[in-house]
Amino acid sequence: MSKDTIKSELETVLNSMKRQQLNAGPASAQLRKDRLQRSLKLIRDNHKALVNAMNEDFGHRSAYQTTIADLATSCGLLQHAIDNLDSWMQAEQTTAPDPEMRTEIQFQPLGVIGVISPWNFPINLAFGPLAGIFAAGNTAMLKPSELTPKTSDLLAELVGRYFSYDELTVVLGDADVGQAFSGLPFDHLVFTGSTAVGKHVMRAAAENLVPVTLELGGKSPVMVAKQADLTKAVERTLTIKTFNSGQICLSPDYVLLHEDQPQAFKDLSIDFMARTFPTIQQNPDYTAIINERHYQRLVSLLEDARQKGAEVVNLGAENEPAYDANSRKIAPHLVLGATDDMAIMQEEIFGPLLPIRLYQEESDAVHYINAHPRPLAAYYFNEDTAAQERFAQQTTSGALVINDVMTHVSIDELPFGGVGPSGMGAYHGIHGFRQFSHAKPVVTQSEQGTSNLRLRAPYADKMADLEAFFNS
Repeated sequence: MSKDTIKSELETVLNSMKRQQLNAGPASAQLRKDRLQRSLKLIRDNHKALVNAMNEDFGHRSAYQTTIADLATSCGLLQHAIDNLDSWMQAEQTTAPDPEMRTEIQFQPLGVIGVISPWNFPINLAFGPLAGIFAAGNTAMLKPSELTPKTSDLLAELVGRYFSYDELTVVLGDADVGQAFSGLPFDHLVFTGSTAVGKHVMRAAAENLVPVTLELGGKSPVMVAKQADLTKAVERTLTIKTFNSGQICLSPDYVLLHEDQPQAFKDLSIDFMARTFPTIQQNPDYTAIINERHYQRLVSLLEDARQKGAEVVNLGAENEPAYDANSRKIAPHLVLGATDDMAIMQEEIFGPLLPIRLYQEESDAVHYINAHPRPLAAYYFNEDTAAQERFAQQTTSGALVINDVMTHVSIDELPFGGVGPSGMGAYHGIHGFRQFSHAKPVVTQSEQGTSNLRLRAPYADKMADLEAFFNS
Protein backbone atom coordinates (compact mmCIF):
# COMPACT_ATOMS: atom_id res chain seq x y z
CA MET A 1 0.00 0.00 0.00
CA SER A 2 1.40 3.40 -0.98
CA LYS A 3 2.02 6.15 1.56
CA ASP A 4 -0.65 8.31 -0.07
CA THR A 5 -3.20 5.49 0.23
CA ILE A 6 -2.30 4.93 3.89
CA LYS A 7 -2.71 8.62 4.67
CA SER A 8 -5.99 8.84 2.76
CA GLU A 9 -7.48 5.90 4.66
CA LEU A 10 -6.39 7.33 8.01
CA GLU A 11 -7.84 10.73 7.13
CA THR A 12 -11.16 9.05 6.31
CA VAL A 13 -11.23 7.47 9.79
CA LEU A 14 -10.27 10.72 11.50
CA ASN A 15 -12.84 12.80 9.59
CA SER A 16 -15.54 10.29 10.49
CA MET A 17 -14.60 10.50 14.18
CA LYS A 18 -14.63 14.31 14.05
CA ARG A 19 -18.07 14.40 12.45
CA GLN A 20 -19.44 11.94 14.97
CA GLN A 21 -18.10 13.95 17.89
CA LEU A 22 -19.55 17.20 16.56
CA ASN A 23 -22.92 15.56 16.01
CA ALA A 24 -22.93 14.05 19.51
CA GLY A 25 -22.01 17.31 21.23
CA PRO A 26 -19.84 17.70 24.36
CA ALA A 27 -19.38 14.51 26.35
CA SER A 28 -21.19 14.50 29.68
CA ALA A 29 -19.44 13.66 32.94
CA GLN A 30 -21.31 10.35 32.90
CA LEU A 31 -19.99 9.41 29.44
CA ARG A 32 -16.45 10.45 30.32
CA LYS A 33 -16.51 8.29 33.45
CA ASP A 34 -17.97 5.42 31.44
CA ARG A 35 -15.06 5.56 28.99
CA LEU A 36 -12.57 5.67 31.83
CA GLN A 37 -14.29 2.74 33.54
CA ARG A 38 -14.29 0.71 30.33
CA SER A 39 -10.56 1.39 29.97
CA LEU A 40 -10.09 0.16 33.52
CA LYS A 41 -12.19 -2.92 32.84
CA LEU A 42 -10.26 -3.68 29.64
CA ILE A 43 -6.99 -3.85 31.57
CA ARG A 44 -8.33 -5.68 34.63
CA ASP A 45 -10.32 -8.30 32.71
CA ASN A 46 -7.43 -9.08 30.37
CA HIS A 47 -4.37 -8.54 32.55
CA LYS A 48 -3.06 -12.09 32.15
CA ALA A 49 -3.39 -12.01 28.36
CA LEU A 50 -1.60 -8.64 28.29
CA VAL A 51 1.22 -9.96 30.48
CA ASN A 52 1.63 -12.96 28.17
CA ALA A 53 1.61 -10.82 25.04
CA MET A 54 4.33 -8.53 26.38
CA ASN A 55 6.36 -11.52 27.48
CA GLU A 56 6.25 -12.86 23.92
CA ASP A 57 7.19 -9.51 22.42
CA PHE A 58 10.23 -9.08 24.69
CA GLY A 59 11.37 -12.70 24.46
CA HIS A 60 11.13 -12.61 28.22
CA ARG A 61 9.67 -9.86 30.38
CA SER A 62 9.25 -10.03 34.13
CA ALA A 63 5.56 -10.63 34.84
CA TYR A 64 5.83 -8.55 38.00
CA GLN A 65 7.38 -5.60 36.16
CA THR A 66 4.64 -5.73 33.51
CA THR A 67 1.88 -6.00 36.10
CA ILE A 68 3.03 -3.22 38.39
CA ALA A 69 4.42 -0.71 35.89
CA ASP A 70 2.25 -1.25 32.83
CA LEU A 71 -1.07 -2.47 34.20
CA ALA A 72 -1.50 -1.43 37.85
CA THR A 73 -0.09 2.07 37.22
CA SER A 74 -2.46 2.56 34.28
CA CYS A 75 -5.38 1.45 36.46
CA GLY A 76 -4.31 3.96 39.10
CA LEU A 77 -4.28 6.84 36.62
CA LEU A 78 -7.69 5.88 35.24
CA GLN A 79 -9.23 5.51 38.72
CA HIS A 80 -7.72 8.82 39.81
CA ALA A 81 -9.42 10.51 36.86
CA ILE A 82 -12.76 8.87 37.68
CA ASP A 83 -12.53 9.95 41.32
CA ASN A 84 -11.67 13.58 40.53
CA LEU A 85 -13.48 14.26 37.27
CA ASP A 86 -16.42 16.17 38.76
CA SER A 87 -14.15 18.74 40.41
CA TRP A 88 -11.85 19.01 37.34
CA MET A 89 -14.81 19.84 35.10
CA GLN A 90 -15.90 22.81 37.20
CA ALA A 91 -15.32 26.19 35.61
CA GLU A 92 -12.55 28.20 37.24
CA GLN A 93 -13.93 31.46 38.62
CA THR A 94 -11.75 34.53 38.16
CA THR A 95 -11.85 38.07 39.54
CA ALA A 96 -13.67 40.44 37.20
CA PRO A 97 -12.74 44.15 36.86
CA ASP A 98 -16.38 45.11 37.50
CA PRO A 99 -18.23 43.58 40.47
CA GLU A 100 -21.30 42.97 38.32
CA MET A 101 -19.35 41.37 35.48
CA ARG A 102 -18.85 37.59 35.59
CA THR A 103 -15.64 35.97 34.33
CA GLU A 104 -14.61 32.33 34.34
CA ILE A 105 -12.53 29.74 32.52
CA GLN A 106 -14.39 26.78 31.08
CA PHE A 107 -12.55 23.60 30.10
CA GLN A 108 -13.73 22.40 26.72
CA PRO A 109 -12.84 19.17 24.86
CA LEU A 110 -10.35 19.66 22.04
CA GLY A 111 -11.80 16.97 19.77
CA VAL A 112 -10.00 13.91 18.43
CA ILE A 113 -6.54 13.32 19.90
CA GLY A 114 -3.81 11.23 18.26
CA VAL A 115 -1.59 9.09 20.51
CA ILE A 116 1.64 7.46 19.34
CA SER A 117 2.75 5.10 22.11
CA PRO A 118 6.13 3.29 22.43
CA TRP A 119 7.14 -0.33 22.99
CA ASN A 120 8.77 -0.16 26.43
CA PHE A 121 5.53 0.31 28.39
CA PRO A 122 2.89 -0.27 25.72
CA ILE A 123 -0.14 -0.16 28.04
CA ASN A 124 0.95 2.52 30.51
CA LEU A 125 2.04 4.93 27.79
CA ALA A 126 -1.20 4.40 25.90
CA PHE A 127 -3.70 4.54 28.76
CA GLY A 128 -1.74 7.13 30.75
CA PRO A 129 -2.49 9.81 28.14
CA LEU A 130 -5.95 8.33 27.49
CA ALA A 131 -6.90 8.91 31.14
CA GLY A 132 -6.55 12.66 30.57
CA ILE A 133 -7.93 12.52 27.03
CA PHE A 134 -11.15 10.76 28.06
CA ALA A 135 -11.50 12.83 31.22
CA ALA A 136 -11.36 15.99 29.12
CA GLY A 137 -14.20 14.68 26.92
CA ASN A 138 -12.17 13.84 23.83
CA THR A 139 -12.02 10.75 21.63
CA ALA A 140 -8.77 9.28 20.33
CA MET A 141 -6.85 7.39 17.66
CA LEU A 142 -4.02 5.26 19.04
CA LYS A 143 -0.93 4.12 17.09
CA PRO A 144 0.94 1.54 19.22
CA SER A 145 4.49 0.42 18.44
CA GLU A 146 5.20 -2.15 15.74
CA LEU A 147 8.08 -3.42 17.92
CA THR A 148 5.56 -5.10 20.24
CA PRO A 149 3.28 -6.72 17.64
CA LYS A 150 1.60 -9.26 19.93
CA THR A 151 0.66 -6.58 22.43
CA SER A 152 -0.45 -4.15 19.72
CA ASP A 153 -2.61 -6.78 18.01
CA LEU A 154 -4.21 -7.76 21.32
CA LEU A 155 -4.78 -4.11 22.21
CA ALA A 156 -6.52 -3.49 18.88
CA GLU A 157 -8.75 -6.51 19.46
CA LEU A 158 -9.64 -5.47 23.01
CA VAL A 159 -10.32 -1.85 22.13
CA GLY A 160 -12.71 -3.03 19.43
CA ARG A 161 -14.50 -5.08 22.06
CA TYR A 162 -14.81 -2.35 24.73
CA PHE A 163 -15.21 0.80 22.60
CA SER A 164 -17.10 1.92 19.54
CA TYR A 165 -14.96 2.94 16.58
CA ASP A 166 -15.81 6.62 17.05
CA GLU A 167 -14.59 6.65 20.69
CA LEU A 168 -11.21 4.96 20.37
CA THR A 169 -9.58 3.50 17.28
CA VAL A 170 -6.30 1.57 17.16
CA VAL A 171 -4.15 1.94 14.05
CA LEU A 172 -1.64 -0.86 13.41
CA GLY A 173 1.32 -0.69 11.08
CA ASP A 174 5.01 0.01 10.53
CA ALA A 175 7.02 3.22 10.31
CA ASP A 176 5.21 4.34 7.13
CA VAL A 177 1.89 4.15 8.98
CA GLY A 178 3.42 6.03 11.92
CA GLN A 179 4.69 8.73 9.58
CA ALA A 180 1.27 9.15 7.97
CA PHE A 181 -0.40 9.12 11.40
CA SER A 182 1.78 11.97 12.69
CA GLY A 183 0.77 14.11 9.70
CA LEU A 184 -2.99 13.87 10.31
CA PRO A 185 -4.97 17.01 11.27
CA PHE A 186 -5.71 15.95 14.84
CA ASP A 187 -6.90 18.42 17.44
CA HIS A 188 -3.83 17.44 19.49
CA LEU A 189 -1.07 14.85 19.10
CA VAL A 190 0.76 12.96 21.86
CA PHE A 191 4.07 11.25 21.07
CA THR A 192 6.30 9.23 23.39
CA GLY A 193 9.68 8.18 22.02
CA SER A 194 13.14 9.36 21.08
CA THR A 195 14.15 12.98 20.60
CA ALA A 196 15.24 12.24 17.02
CA VAL A 197 11.83 10.83 16.04
CA GLY A 198 10.08 13.52 18.08
CA LYS A 199 11.53 16.17 15.76
CA HIS A 200 9.99 14.43 12.75
CA VAL A 201 6.64 14.09 14.54
CA MET A 202 6.60 17.76 15.48
CA ARG A 203 7.56 18.78 11.93
CA ALA A 204 4.73 16.67 10.48
CA ALA A 205 2.22 18.03 13.01
CA ALA A 206 3.24 21.60 12.17
CA GLU A 207 1.93 21.19 8.63
CA ASN A 208 -1.59 21.25 10.09
CA LEU A 209 -0.74 23.45 13.10
CA VAL A 210 -1.53 20.53 15.39
CA PRO A 211 -0.40 21.19 18.99
CA VAL A 212 1.79 18.44 20.41
CA THR A 213 2.70 16.84 23.69
CA LEU A 214 6.14 15.23 23.37
CA GLU A 215 7.67 12.92 25.98
CA LEU A 216 11.19 12.34 24.68
CA GLY A 217 13.55 11.13 27.38
CA GLY A 218 17.26 11.95 27.07
CA LYS A 219 20.15 11.35 29.44
CA SER A 220 18.81 11.66 32.99
CA PRO A 221 21.70 12.14 35.45
CA VAL A 222 22.16 10.86 38.99
CA MET A 223 24.33 13.22 41.02
CA VAL A 224 25.72 11.79 44.24
CA ALA A 225 27.11 14.38 46.65
CA LYS A 226 30.35 13.48 48.43
CA GLN A 227 28.60 13.42 51.82
CA ALA A 228 25.57 11.45 50.57
CA ASP A 229 24.62 8.04 51.90
CA LEU A 230 26.40 6.01 49.22
CA THR A 231 24.63 2.74 50.03
CA LYS A 232 21.27 4.42 49.61
CA ALA A 233 22.37 6.01 46.33
CA VAL A 234 23.65 2.72 44.90
CA GLU A 235 20.66 0.62 45.91
CA ARG A 236 18.00 3.09 44.78
CA THR A 237 19.75 3.87 41.51
CA LEU A 238 20.32 0.22 40.56
CA THR A 239 16.77 -0.71 41.57
CA ILE A 240 15.50 1.45 38.70
CA LYS A 241 18.42 0.77 36.34
CA THR A 242 17.62 -2.95 36.43
CA PHE A 243 13.83 -2.47 36.22
CA ASN A 244 12.74 -3.45 32.69
CA SER A 245 16.50 -3.80 32.09
CA GLY A 246 16.84 -0.05 31.97
CA GLN A 247 14.44 0.26 29.03
CA ILE A 248 12.69 3.28 30.55
CA CYS A 249 12.76 6.90 29.45
CA LEU A 250 13.27 7.91 33.10
CA SER A 251 15.97 5.34 33.83
CA PRO A 252 19.14 6.84 35.33
CA ASP A 253 21.43 7.30 32.35
CA TYR A 254 24.71 8.17 34.07
CA VAL A 255 26.10 8.89 37.53
CA LEU A 256 28.13 11.92 38.58
CA LEU A 257 30.30 10.69 41.46
CA HIS A 258 33.01 12.28 43.57
CA GLU A 259 36.49 11.19 42.50
CA ASP A 260 37.16 9.57 45.91
CA GLN A 261 34.24 7.15 45.67
CA PRO A 262 34.38 4.91 42.55
CA GLN A 263 35.75 1.86 44.38
CA ALA A 264 33.15 2.10 47.13
CA PHE A 265 30.39 2.56 44.54
CA LYS A 266 31.65 -0.49 42.65
CA ASP A 267 31.83 -2.68 45.79
CA LEU A 268 28.36 -1.66 46.95
CA SER A 269 26.95 -2.30 43.46
CA ILE A 270 28.39 -5.82 43.32
CA ASP A 271 26.97 -6.59 46.76
CA PHE A 272 23.53 -5.21 45.91
CA MET A 273 23.27 -7.12 42.64
CA ALA A 274 24.32 -10.36 44.33
CA ARG A 275 21.37 -9.94 46.72
CA THR A 276 18.72 -8.81 44.22
CA PHE A 277 19.67 -10.62 41.01
CA PRO A 278 21.98 -13.52 41.95
CA THR A 279 21.48 -14.83 38.40
CA ILE A 280 20.49 -13.11 35.19
CA GLN A 281 20.06 -15.48 32.27
CA GLN A 282 17.53 -17.85 33.86
CA ASN A 283 16.03 -15.36 36.29
CA PRO A 284 12.29 -14.79 35.67
CA ASP A 285 12.56 -11.37 37.37
CA TYR A 286 15.05 -10.06 34.79
CA THR A 287 13.74 -8.71 31.48
CA ALA A 288 15.28 -9.22 28.04
CA ILE A 289 16.22 -6.48 25.59
CA ILE A 290 13.33 -5.84 23.20
CA ASN A 291 15.01 -6.99 19.95
CA GLU A 292 18.27 -7.94 18.27
CA ARG A 293 19.04 -4.43 17.01
CA HIS A 294 18.82 -2.86 20.46
CA TYR A 295 20.76 -5.78 21.96
CA GLN A 296 23.63 -5.32 19.51
CA ARG A 297 23.60 -1.55 20.03
CA LEU A 298 24.05 -1.99 23.79
CA VAL A 299 26.86 -4.52 23.39
CA SER A 300 28.57 -2.09 20.99
CA LEU A 301 28.33 0.69 23.58
CA LEU A 302 30.16 -1.50 26.09
CA GLU A 303 32.86 -2.47 23.61
CA ASP A 304 33.40 1.14 22.53
CA ALA A 305 33.78 2.26 26.15
CA ARG A 306 36.20 -0.56 26.90
CA GLN A 307 38.35 0.25 23.85
CA LYS A 308 38.51 3.91 24.88
CA GLY A 309 39.84 3.15 28.34
CA ALA A 310 36.85 2.70 30.62
CA GLU A 311 36.76 0.03 33.30
CA VAL A 312 33.72 -2.09 32.41
CA VAL A 313 32.37 -3.96 35.44
CA ASN A 314 29.95 -6.85 34.95
CA LEU A 315 27.53 -6.89 37.91
CA GLY A 316 26.06 -10.25 36.91
CA ALA A 317 26.90 -13.68 38.26
CA GLU A 318 30.43 -14.92 37.63
CA ASN A 319 29.30 -18.35 36.44
CA GLU A 320 27.21 -17.10 33.50
CA PRO A 321 27.86 -14.90 30.45
CA ALA A 322 27.66 -11.14 30.79
CA TYR A 323 25.26 -11.14 27.84
CA ASP A 324 23.69 -13.77 25.62
CA ALA A 325 22.44 -13.16 22.08
CA ASN A 326 19.97 -16.04 22.33
CA SER A 327 18.17 -14.75 25.43
CA ARG A 328 18.93 -11.09 24.65
CA LYS A 329 19.60 -10.62 28.36
CA ILE A 330 22.43 -8.27 29.28
CA ALA A 331 23.67 -8.19 32.86
CA PRO A 332 23.91 -4.75 34.49
CA HIS A 333 27.30 -3.15 33.90
CA LEU A 334 29.11 -0.18 35.41
CA VAL A 335 31.28 1.83 33.06
CA LEU A 336 33.83 3.51 35.33
CA GLY A 337 35.78 6.46 34.00
CA ALA A 338 33.29 7.30 31.27
CA THR A 339 34.32 10.21 29.06
CA ASP A 340 32.46 12.30 26.52
CA ASP A 341 34.23 10.72 23.54
CA MET A 342 32.55 7.40 24.34
CA ALA A 343 29.32 6.62 22.50
CA ILE A 344 27.70 5.61 25.79
CA MET A 345 27.86 9.27 26.90
CA GLN A 346 26.53 10.60 23.60
CA GLU A 347 23.15 8.87 23.30
CA GLU A 348 20.32 7.72 25.53
CA ILE A 349 21.29 4.23 26.68
CA PHE A 350 17.92 2.56 27.23
CA GLY A 351 19.52 -0.52 28.75
CA PRO A 352 21.18 -1.86 31.93
CA LEU A 353 24.48 -0.02 31.42
CA LEU A 354 25.48 2.69 33.89
CA PRO A 355 28.38 5.05 33.08
CA ILE A 356 30.13 6.69 36.04
CA ARG A 357 31.65 10.11 35.46
CA LEU A 358 33.85 11.58 38.20
CA TYR A 359 33.96 15.14 39.51
CA GLN A 360 36.20 17.05 41.94
CA GLU A 361 33.86 19.83 43.04
CA GLU A 362 30.08 19.66 43.14
CA SER A 363 29.92 22.84 41.08
CA ASP A 364 31.75 20.97 38.29
CA ALA A 365 29.03 18.31 38.23
CA VAL A 366 26.27 20.92 38.13
CA HIS A 367 28.06 22.70 35.30
CA TYR A 368 28.29 19.39 33.40
CA ILE A 369 24.53 18.82 33.69
CA ASN A 370 23.78 22.38 32.58
CA ALA A 371 26.15 22.13 29.61
CA HIS A 372 24.06 19.30 28.14
CA PRO A 373 20.45 19.08 26.89
CA ARG A 374 17.89 19.37 29.68
CA PRO A 375 16.91 15.87 30.82
CA LEU A 376 13.50 14.33 31.44
CA ALA A 377 14.49 13.90 35.10
CA ALA A 378 17.43 14.57 37.41
CA TYR A 379 18.21 12.61 40.56
CA TYR A 380 20.18 14.09 43.45
CA PHE A 381 21.45 12.27 46.52
CA ASN A 382 22.32 14.45 49.49
CA GLU A 383 20.77 14.68 52.98
CA ASP A 384 21.61 18.39 53.33
CA THR A 385 18.45 20.44 52.74
CA ALA A 386 20.33 23.61 51.78
CA ALA A 387 22.28 21.66 49.16
CA GLN A 388 19.06 20.09 47.89
CA GLU A 389 17.50 23.51 47.39
CA ARG A 390 20.66 24.81 45.72
CA PHE A 391 20.71 21.89 43.26
CA ALA A 392 17.01 22.41 42.51
CA GLN A 393 17.59 26.10 41.75
CA GLN A 394 20.74 25.58 39.70
CA THR A 395 19.51 22.82 37.36
CA THR A 396 16.55 22.47 35.00
CA SER A 397 14.92 19.14 34.22
CA GLY A 398 11.47 17.73 33.50
CA ALA A 399 11.37 16.59 37.13
CA LEU A 400 13.72 16.41 40.10
CA VAL A 401 13.75 13.56 42.60
CA ILE A 402 15.89 13.89 45.72
CA ASN A 403 17.31 10.79 47.42
CA ASP A 404 15.47 8.43 45.09
CA VAL A 405 14.96 7.66 41.39
CA MET A 406 11.80 7.83 39.26
CA THR A 407 9.44 8.13 42.25
CA HIS A 408 7.59 11.10 40.80
CA VAL A 409 6.06 9.18 37.88
CA SER A 410 3.86 7.12 40.20
CA ILE A 411 2.38 10.15 41.98
CA ASP A 412 -0.82 10.96 40.08
CA GLU A 413 -1.04 14.56 41.30
CA LEU A 414 2.30 15.49 39.69
CA PRO A 415 2.73 16.50 36.04
CA PHE A 416 4.75 14.08 33.91
CA GLY A 417 6.70 15.65 31.07
CA GLY A 418 9.99 17.00 29.85
CA VAL A 419 11.55 20.37 29.12
CA GLY A 420 13.33 21.46 25.96
CA PRO A 421 14.94 18.49 24.17
CA SER A 422 13.35 16.04 26.65
CA GLY A 423 9.85 17.09 25.66
CA MET A 424 7.05 19.61 25.94
CA GLY A 425 3.72 19.51 27.67
CA ALA A 426 2.79 17.28 30.60
CA TYR A 427 0.00 14.99 31.67
CA HIS A 428 -1.11 12.74 34.59
CA GLY A 429 -3.95 13.73 36.87
CA ILE A 430 -5.44 17.18 36.49
CA HIS A 431 -2.45 18.16 34.35
CA GLY A 432 -3.58 15.65 31.70
CA PHE A 433 -7.17 16.88 31.91
CA ARG A 434 -6.01 20.45 31.31
CA GLN A 435 -3.42 19.51 28.68
CA PHE A 436 -6.17 17.93 26.57
CA SER A 437 -8.75 20.68 27.19
CA HIS A 438 -9.18 24.12 25.72
CA ALA A 439 -9.22 26.64 28.57
CA LYS A 440 -11.87 28.99 27.20
CA PRO A 441 -12.39 32.36 28.93
CA VAL A 442 -16.06 33.26 29.21
CA VAL A 443 -17.10 36.85 30.06
CA THR A 444 -20.66 37.91 30.87
CA GLN A 445 -20.87 41.68 30.64
CA SER A 446 -22.54 43.69 33.42
CA GLU A 447 -25.79 45.61 32.87
CA GLN A 448 -23.87 48.91 32.85
CA GLY A 449 -21.30 47.63 30.33
CA THR A 450 -18.54 49.78 31.85
CA SER A 451 -15.65 48.25 29.92
CA ASN A 452 -17.56 48.70 26.67
CA LEU A 453 -18.53 52.29 27.39
CA ARG A 454 -14.95 53.41 27.98
CA LEU A 455 -14.15 52.52 24.37
CA ARG A 456 -17.11 54.47 22.92
CA ALA A 457 -16.62 57.85 21.21
CA PRO A 458 -16.42 60.76 21.75
CA TYR A 459 -13.06 60.47 23.48
CA ALA A 460 -12.22 64.00 24.67
CA ASP A 461 -13.33 63.61 28.29
CA LYS A 462 -11.97 60.09 28.44
CA MET A 463 -8.60 61.26 27.09
CA ALA A 464 -8.42 63.90 29.82
CA ASP A 465 -8.91 61.17 32.40
CA LEU A 466 -6.10 59.13 30.82
CA GLU A 467 -3.75 62.10 30.80
CA ALA A 468 -4.47 62.66 34.49
CA PHE A 469 -3.69 58.99 35.14
CA PHE A 470 -0.33 59.13 33.40
CA ASN A 471 0.62 62.42 35.02
CA SER A 472 -0.29 61.32 38.54
